[in-house]
Amino acid sequence: MAKSDVKVLGAWPSPYVMRARIALNIKSVEYELLEETFAPKSQLLLQSNPVHKKIPVLIHGDKPVCESLIIVEYIDEVWASGPSILPSNPLDRATARFWAAYVDEKWFPSLRGIGAAQEDEARKAAIEQVAEGLSQMEEAFQKTSKGKDFFSGDKIGYLDIAFGCFLGWLRVTEKMNGVKFLDEAKIPGLVKWAEKFSADPAVKDVMPETDKLAEVAKIIMARLRAAGASK
Repeated sequence: MAKSDVKVLGAWPSPYVMRARIALNIKSVEYELLEETFAPKSQLLLQSNPVHKKIPVLIHGDKPVCESLIIVEYIDEVWASGPSILPSNPLDRATARFWAAYVDEKWFPSLRGIGAAQEDEARKAAIEQVAEGLSQMEEAFQKTSKGKDFFSGDKIGYLDIAFGCFLGWLRVTEKMNGVKFLDEAKIPGLVKWAEKFSADPAVKDVMPETDKLAEVAKIIMARLRAAGASK
């Protein structure tokens, strides 16, 4: 398929945009990344995602698909001849979706909460929540990987993409707060998984550099704190 037929509306720092890009890379689908800015939002984005008005949006031909994990599933189904992303077993699929929802609804909000915290006590509480969540993900990894490199086994799959897209922001949070989350003594499986995931050909060119991402993080954290202070 021609590159012009597949477009991703997004921004390089966004972990959610990374999900779509990694999935396309796994399937060896050429695409064009149309970079969005923080503001103003482009007319194409507003037209393509009029409900949420958020990135990412996959435009396939002239049809938009919205929401990052829905996009990943769409890519897996449309380009079915490439490596499978979702597990073939129904229980394994359900398990992967469960943990992906946990990451989005519980774990990543805690990670964001560290930067948004107004007081040390709130920051410490958020750090504890992130560490606790990583311990739970370590247990999930040990169960689902069955001794192999990735949550999905021998190759990157749905949960690897859903969770791995946040590794850049996890490293930035470590750097900016003087904490160590990826501790081999506590979560050895996840530490090795993170290294292999980040080095995978489908990932390495879209995983943001920590220092570059940290500059973006400073801007975002300042906005979050300002918003919190105004409440």
